[in-house]
Amino acid sequence: MLNISIMLEHSARRRPGHPAIVFGDTQISYAQLDAAANQVANGMRAAGIGRGDKVAISCLNLPYFPMVFFGAAKIGAVLVPLNVLLKPKEIAYHLRDCEAKAYFCFEGNDVLPMGQWGHEAFAQVPGCEIFCAITADPAAPSPFEDTRTLGELMADRSPEYDPEPMSSEDTALIIYTSGTTGDPKGAELSQSNVMMNTMLMRDLLEYRDDDISLLVLPMFHVFGLLVQLASGVYHGVTHVMLPRFDPDLVMKTMIAERITVFCGVPTMYWALLQHDTSEIADLDVVGNALRLCISAGQSIPGATLKAFEKKFNTAIIEGYGMSETSPGITFNRLDMPRKIGSVGTPFWGVEVRVVDADGHSVPPGHRGEIICRGHNVMKGYYNAPEKTASTIVDGWMHTGDIGEFDSEGYLYVVDRLKEMINRGGENIYPTEVEKRLVEHEAISLAAVVPVPSERYGEEIKAFVVLKPGASATPEGIIDWARANMSAQKYPREVEILTELPMTGSGKVMKKSLRTA
Repeated sequence: MLNISIMLEHSARRRPGHPAIVFGDTQISYAQLDAAANQVANGMRAAGIGRGDKVAISCLNLPYFPMVFFGAAKIGAVLVPLNVLLKPKEIAYHLRDCEAKAYFCFEGNDVLPMGQWGHEAFAQVPGCEIFCAITADPAAPSPFEDTRTLGELMADRSPEYDPEPMSSEDTALIIYTSGTTGDPKGAELSQSNVMMNTMLMRDLLEYRDDDISLLVLPMFHVFGLLVQLASGVYHGVTHVMLPRFDPDLVMKTMIAERITVFCGVPTMYWALLQHDTSEIADLDVVGNALRLCISAGQSIPGATLKAFEKKFNTAIIEGYGMSETSPGITFNRLDMPRKIGSVGTPFWGVEVRVVDADGHSVPPGHRGEIICRGHNVMKGYYNAPEKTASTIVDGWMHTGDIGEFDSEGYLYVVDRLKEMINRGGENIYPTEVEKRLVEHEAISLAAVVPVPSERYGEEIKAFVVLKPGASATPEGIIDWARANMSAQKYPREVEILTELPMTGSGKVMKKSLRTA
């Protein structure tokens, strides 16, 4: 038997009274969280949801999310987390694509009417049989006619449940990719994919029993769901949940809750660094309490990393992975020397190679595509055998990322293969240019994209955000770049913006910039 719900049940037995979730004034112990998940499981079974059924969920970082996550796991259902920013047409696509039987959707609010969008999408997908509204108040009625609420689903259900025995290859999750190169694809992660990543992340993060983890990464993303929530639940740490990322709220929560572990994407660290903390009392508490910060999702510029570490007196550890690899591929181990700019060494049981266009491994210091194989590689893309076959070749997952190893086996991620700019036959990696640009005294954030060029085919354009109070002109930035970068790399066009478009998981939406 292998059922990922064991990670919660283990901590409920080991630390029943210890806080699992803190959300505002609400505190839920591990025993209470497990009992709630059992009620969800019993409610799902009574509603006709069973082993192998797809259960989609759209929910902010609220205690209801882990209840549904573990409740679905206990009955052997497949959870399908959806981005909370999806609009009705996009939600309907996901529900059809994963063949969802049930859809759990938070009611939302005036600013983000998730429930309205979700219910509209549900009506467009006849194959999805059950719509369950997640209301902020579990005792409140459903805002939609002829639909039940999560509170009603759980009402009067037993807090006991024997998890469904599962095999290691049974699907546990379907995580959708962002769809940057076409329609989103659902990565099928098995029970063993999830359990191996959870166990390894728990060990790599060296959790302590008194750790308090700030969970602000969206749980619809594999980073927040598995790297942070699942591994923390397995060890039994406390998770302080925030429904959205707000620098001021994050800083105040870090102080009030004495946060010891923080996970974020590079743009979150950038935003915290830029945030005015002059009026925040006890700011030194942040650095004194924080023992570990994790960054992943994309490469963090060295200038941002160093400035953050200096301001808050704590180290940022980088890792590398993707939805298709559960997500871990490499990580900077805490018991090994850290190299700034590197995403570390391979996970235990994972082989990583850097190969040329013919699939041959390249020597250290040479660039190529990063491929990997091991317990982390997904089963495949759901109902997409051709896409799976072009991505997993002879057991090797082709990441589409460009990287290189150094002589000591540390991996450096350079850029996305599909985002590489070909300027007159020269390969230009946008991330390299972006990292150099943020070294400019006035620039705090940069994104580089290709633009059409009659002479070179593609030319380099940079979109930049200036530091608060700083001033610069596009011409001045181009002159600085010309003086500080090689001739083929510096941007010929620069546009200054007040902000960059971001995805729900905090990545820069370069697709939007290319059409700007």
